Amino acid sequence: MKRRIQKVAVLGAGIMGSRIACHLANAGFAVLLLDRLPDAPAESLSASEQRNRLVNDALQASVRSKPAPLFSNHRLRLITTGNFSDDMPRIAECDWVIEAIVENLDIKRQLFDQVDRYRRQGTIVSSNTSSIPIHLLAEGRSHDFQQHFCGTHFFNPPRYLRLLEIIPTPQTRPDVVETLMHFGELFLGKETVRCKDTPAFIANRIGVFSVMHIFHLTEELGLTVDEVDLLTGPLIGRPKSATFRTADIIGLDTLVQVARLVYERCPHDEARDRFRVPQWLEHMVRNNWLGDKTGQGFYRKEKQNGLTVYPSVDLNTLQYSLKPKPSFATVEAMKRAASWQQVLQQATAGTDKAADFYRKFFYGLFAYVSRRIPEISDELYWVDAAMQAGFGWQHGPFAAWEALGIRQVRAAMEAFHFTPAEWVDELLRRGHESFYRFEQSKRYCYDVSTQDYRPVTGSEHLIVLEHRSDHEVWRNSACRLVDLGDGVVNLEWNTKMNTIGSEVLEGVNKAIELAEQNFEGLVISNQGENFSAGANLALILMLAMEQDYDELERACRLFQQTSMRLRYSAVPVVVAPHQLTLGGGCELALHADSVVAAAETYMGLVEVGVGIIPAGGGTKELAVRASDAFTDGIPELPIVQRFFTNTAMGKVSGSAEEAFEMGLLRVGIDLYCMNRKRQLFEAKQRVLELVRRGYVRAQPRQDIRVAGRTVLAALYAGIETMVYGKYASEHDRLIARKLAYVLCGGDLTATTSVSEQYLLDLEREAFLSLVTTRKSMERMQSILNTGKPLRN
Repeated sequence: MKRRIQKVAVLGAGIMGSRIACHLANAGFAVLLLDRLPDAPAESLSASEQRNRLVNDALQASVRSKPAPLFSNHRLRLITTGNFSDDMPRIAECDWVIEAIVENLDIKRQLFDQVDRYRRQGTIVSSNTSSIPIHLLAEGRSHDFQQHFCGTHFFNPPRYLRLLEIIPTPQTRPDVVETLMHFGELFLGKETVRCKDTPAFIANRIGVFSVMHIFHLTEELGLTVDEVDLLTGPLIGRPKSATFRTADIIGLDTLVQVARLVYERCPHDEARDRFRVPQWLEHMVRNNWLGDKTGQGFYRKEKQNGLTVYPSVDLNTLQYSLKPKPSFATVEAMKRAASWQQVLQQATAGTDKAADFYRKFFYGLFAYVSRRIPEISDELYWVDAAMQAGFGWQHGPFAAWEALGIRQVRAAMEAFHFTPAEWVDELLRRGHESFYRFEQSKRYCYDVSTQDYRPVTGSEHLIVLEHRSDHEVWRNSACRLVDLGDGVVNLEWNTKMNTIGSEVLEGVNKAIELAEQNFEGLVISNQGENFSAGANLALILMLAMEQDYDELERACRLFQQTSMRLRYSAVPVVVAPHQLTLGGGCELALHADSVVAAAETYMGLVEVGVGIIPAGGGTKELAVRASDAFTDGIPELPIVQRFFTNTAMGKVSGSAEEAFEMGLLRVGIDLYCMNRKRQLFEAKQRVLELVRRGYVRAQPRQDIRVAGRTVLAALYAGIETMVYGKYASEHDRLIARKLAYVLCGGDLTATTSVSEQYLLDLEREAFLSLVTTRKSMERMQSILNTGKPLRN
C-alpha cells in the first residue's frame, strides 16, 4: 500500500513536542499539537483560550526561542492547537501520531489508551522516547496499533540536528518502517537510521560511551579539561565544543542519566565499567554544577578586569581557574597534515601524552563500535551516519578506523588490550581492507551478516565530490571542475570560508567556457561548511590601503563581468548554496538560471557592514528584481524600500524560505532542498530539467524600470530620520545614500528604462567612491581582526 503522510498529530507541547511540530510545519505539513489542560485558571482568558493555554504558551515559547525552530513565522499557520480532553478525537484526521510527553512509562501508556481508541486503522503511531524500551510502550495495545507503532527519536533542536532514529518492534510492519525512513529523509531533511530496541539506541549509546571513555582517560592520563577539549574538537573533525564544553551544553545531569541507564540495562556490555560515573562528576552533579543551565559546569563564565573569561574546573580540586594554552607536539604535527587521513595518522604516531590519549581513545572507540554490530544496528553505516548527524562528527567511527587502516589498527589494538568483534578479523581474513567502497557512483558498505558489500540505502541520490577525483575536468589552485555524469559538471572551490578571489572568478569563467564546449550544463556548489562568506575582504582592504584605484576597478569589473557571464551562459547554470551565502556568494546565486538552495541557507548582501555596497552585480540585480515586481512598470516605493532596507541593514535570511521572502530567491524559478545530502543530486536534476525544456540563452536587459528622484527622495528622507534619531552614523548615511542612488537608477527626473550595464556602471562607481575612505577601511579591518562589525 502506498502510504501518504499529509497531516501529523504531535501529543505533548514541551520543548521537544513543540519543536517537532514546528519542523513538520517547516516541511509544509498540517500539524495538530495537543497537550493537557492547565492546572489553574487564568481569569483574563475566555473558556476556550483557558483550556488551550498550556499548549499555546508552550508553542509561543518555542517560536520565540533561539535558534528559531521555524523557517519563517508564516509557517505557524500550519499548526493547530488543542488539548487531550477536548480534541483527542481529531487524531482520526491524521496519518501519523507522534507522542512526545514526559518520560514516564505509566503516563505514556495512559495516553496511548486514548490514541488506540481514536486513531484510524492504519494510522502510524510513534514515540519520541529516548529512554523507555519501545516494546514496552506497545504492550497491551490493539493488533493494528502494534503493527503501525515504532520509536521515532528526534534530536533537539529538531530543525538543526539532522538525526532521526527509527526503532521498530518485532510487530512493526516493514512498510511502516520504510515509510518513516523515506519521509524523514526526503521531507524532513533527516539522516534516518534504523536502530534496534536497545538502551540509548545508536547515537546516545556510542556518543555517551565516547564521552565517558574520554572522562576516564582524562583521569588516567592526568590531562586537564582544556587539554582534552583541544584534542577532541575540530582537530579530529568534532564540533568546536569538543567534549567538556559539549557536556556543559547538554547538561551534566542528562549525561549522567544516560550513562547510568546504559550501565544498569546493559549488564553484558564488555565496556560497562566505562559507563561508571567518576567521583568528581558525581560531586559536580550534587553541587548542581550542571553546565549552562545552572551557570557553571566544567566551565564558568566570569568577569575579570572588565573582560569575559571562561575558567575551567580542576578535576582534582574542583576549583576554577584560567589555564595556560595547551601545547603538544602531536597537535602541531596534526595542524600541518594535508588530509583527514594524515591528521589521524599524526594523532596516533607521536610519543607525547596527546598521542597516547589518541591511541587509547580511538582504539577503545573502534573496538566498542565493532562489538555493537549487530546488537544496536545491523548496518555499520547507520552507526557512522548517526554519529555524524546526531553528534556533529565529520566522520563516523568506522570511517575514521578505515582512514587509519583497518589492519594496522587491529594489530596495534593488542598492545592496549582492546579486542574488536570477531567479524572484523573475518573481514581481514577475506582480504578486505575497507568498510566502504565506491563503485559506479554508488556507495557500498560491508555487511556483517553476508560478509560482503551491499549498496548503502539512498546512495543513488548521493553525490560526494571528494569521491569523484577520477572525474576531474579542470582545476587551478582554488577550484576544481568535476564531471557529475549525464553531461553535467560541477565547480567547487576550497578557500578560507570559501571566499571569492581572482582564482575563483577565473574558475567560474573557465567552468562556463568548458561547459559550453563539452557539456549540457553547470552546477556551482561545494560540500564544505559554508557555500561562501563573500569576496576576499583581505585583498580588497590591502588594495584600498594602497589606494590602488586601477586594481580595485579591475577587480570590481571582473566580478561584475563574471556575474553577467554566468547570467548569459549558453548552457544552464544552477547554483546550489548552503549555510553562509553572503556578499559575493549571494551575488553569484542571484545571477544563476536557477538556485537549488539547502533549506538551511543563510543568504544576504552584507557589504554595507564593511563600508561598501554590493558591487559584483548584486545592487544591479536588486534593481532588476524591483523593476520586475512593479505593477505595469510603475515604480512603487514599498518594493524598492524592501530591497534597500534589507541591504542597508545587512539582513541575512534565517533560512532559504526567508530568502524567498526577501526577494533573494525567486518563486517558480528557484527552490530549496530539505536534505542537504541530496542537494547536489537535486541541483544536477534541475540542470537536466532546464535542458529538457529547451534552454535558450537569455538576452541582456534593456528594459529595467528605475524610479529616479521620486523614490530616491523618499529613501533619502528615511536615511536622514535614522541619522537624526542617532540610529545611523554619518558614514552610514554616506553608504546608504550611495546604495539608494544605484537602486533608483541615479538622479533621474522621471521613471526611465535603463540597461543592466548602466546600473553596473553606477554600482561600480559607488563602490570605488566608498572603498578607499578611512572609515570604510576601518570597518573592513574590524571584521578581519575581530569578526565583529564596526559602526563608526
